Amino acid sequence: MSNREKNFVSGVIYVHNAENRIEKFLKSIIGVLESNFEHSEIICVDDFSDDGSVDKIKKISLEVTTTCVSIVNMSYFHGVELAMNAGVDMAIGDFVFEFDNTNLDFDKSVIMEIYRRSLEGYDIVSASPRKSTKLTSKLFYGVFTKFTSQSYKMGTESFRVLSRRVINRINSMNRTVPYRKAIYANCGLNTDNIVYTSVGGRGDGPADKKERFYRTNLAVDALILFTEAGYSFSMTMTVLMMLMSVFMISYSLIMYFIAHPVEGWTTTILFFSVAFFGLFGILTIIVKYLQLLINLIFKRKYYSFKSIEKLTK
Repeated sequence: MSNREKNFVSGVIYVHNAENRIEKFLKSIIGVLESNFEHSEIICVDDFSDDGSVDKIKKISLEVTTTCVSIVNMSYFHGVELAMNAGVDMAIGDFVFEFDNTNLDFDKSVIMEIYRRSLEGYDIVSASPRKSTKLTSKLFYGVFTKFTSQSYKMGTESFRVLSRRVINRINSMNRTVPYRKAIYANCGLNTDNIVYTSVGGRGDGPADKKERFYRTNLAVDALILFTEAGYSFSMTMTVLMMLMSVFMISYSLIMYFIAHPVEGWTTTILFFSVAFFGLFGILTIIVKYLQLLINLIFKRKYYSFKSIEKLTK
């Protein structure tokens, strides 16, 4: 056992009504950490589960030997982002594994594969399944990639490992992290992704109504906060309204000189054409200002570097 890794690692696991999956998943993670690391901890973030998930975790914790197991009990349903933020804030490891769900569709060796990859100079290494994703996920990531300025291409991820440097930088950039993957992609450090072949089914199980509603809102919020989709839509509508206004103004003037319309019709059409164009123009400016404020709040950083090379000892 003397060849185990010296680095202290933390595993943060999101748990919400996972009674049927948590036992197998947690035992697998504990087995990997205890076999490969001298010091490790697991933090299970219970996001207000109303099943027997917590009891299962407590039962499994009695079987561990070297790994410290903790439970963070959220006061009410927060959703995966805030709940995972709470767990990562309490993690003390040099490296932190983030498990956003308890679906064990990967071989245990993938955990050490992404850890060893991080030792090669990558501060964020994620693991993604090699299979087709849901249509809604493809649509979300497609829109996100199209309207974002970052070079990192995001996609469906099962879990990831973060170096302590990433966590320190994120904390210096933001007090609140509304969507971790976008913040990680924007932090400027080296990232990598490992694709694995799924072992069996994902076994997601039907998500409850609260979780489905939360994930839908999260997708919309992420597109608004971290992409230019809203501004692009507003700008497109403004251009369309401008073209329509030019057409209506031209049409109104032609009708005024040729067809002799009802008195006041031309003036009314001209007023509404200019008014709608002005309204969309003002909304576009407002959206742009809001986007600038979002950039200052969620994307602020004084400087950014990928790595440090020590040339002399």
